[in-house]
Amino acid sequence: MNINNYCIIMAGGIGTRFWPLSKTSKPKQFIDVLGIGETLIQSTFRRFERICPRENIYIVTNGIYRDLINEQIPNLDPNQIIAEPTRRNTAPCIAYANFKIGKINPNANIIVSPSDHFIVNEDNFIEIIEMGLKQSKDNDILVTLGIKPTSPNTGYGYIQYIQSNFFSSKKQMNKVKLFTEKPNYDMALQFISSGDFLWNSGMFIWSLKSIDKAMKELLPEVYNVFEKGIDVFNTAKEEDFIKTAYSACPSISIDYGIMEKASNVYVIPSEFGWSDVGTWGAIYDVREKDANDNSVVGKNVMMYETNDCVINNSSTKLLVIQGLKDYIVVNTEDVLMICEKNQEQRIKQFVTDVEVEKGSNFI
Repeated sequence: MNINNYCIIMAGGIGTRFWPLSKTSKPKQFIDVLGIGETLIQSTFRRFERICPRENIYIVTNGIYRDLINEQIPNLDPNQIIAEPTRRNTAPCIAYANFKIGKINPNANIIVSPSDHFIVNEDNFIEIIEMGLKQSKDNDILVTLGIKPTSPNTGYGYIQYIQSNFFSSKKQMNKVKLFTEKPNYDMALQFISSGDFLWNSGMFIWSLKSIDKAMKELLPEVYNVFEKGIDVFNTAKEEDFIKTAYSACPSISIDYGIMEKASNVYVIPSEFGWSDVGTWGAIYDVREKDANDNSVVGKNVMMYETNDCVINNSSTKLLVIQGLKDYIVVNTEDVLMICEKNQEQRIKQFVTDVEVEKGSNFI
């Protein structure tokens, strides 16, 4: 295992679309939403332990989740949990982690990944990541993983690429032409038909030197904020500096701030059974189903004439369900939500309305 391999796991989101199972106090990355015996962040950490020394895996999160991380991933060095004082999107959190890693190892080769993705074929995933690390170590490039689309999904961003001569082993790396936001259905259908678009996975590979260079040139308003603290990272003075830095730092994504502007961005077309597990519908797609095509997590569930539903019962209550088709049913100790599957985009609005009418106790 290469001691220069590092991983930054981003774990600060609150998972509103998975309400009421996911709440501010315990968002979806800390929950076994798939019913497989481990939480999403535990699965993610375990995967990257196959690539990076354990001590080289850093988790960026909101400070309120430090105890949850220590509980779910024991025996981490305190320095491996990077606690943001407030949310500022992905570019600042990556810059923060970069400076911490750079103080330890300026030759670091880094993977950046969300904490809440589901991957079926982990061996194929590891092979692709290792190929990307080899190329980023030897070349001044920024690499992203693009997922070969299986449907005109409107819930993902897309990456258009140009066929290139940049090869590694049996896998091809293509020059990125364009990043595009989540399209409507007709546009997504055109993307799929063209054959040169991939889903944007939100996973990146680069050397510390390459990403630092890109940030310095393309995102100085973020880079300069953290550079001022170069002497305090990994010291007792870091926490106070970071509070000041985050108050001065703009909120901007790494996609918009760097990847859409840089000229040295490459994408690896990837197939390893991927889902960002971003919605209850996505959970339905990847979870096992019973004879009536219901996806069920929880023991105390009885169903009659019920088909094609997502059902999650995390409470001790018995659920008896009759006559539902294409519904989401989520039952916790304090909230029961029943929602049509094709209306799940309204869940974020449900959360807003509940906070206004019932207070924050339920969210």
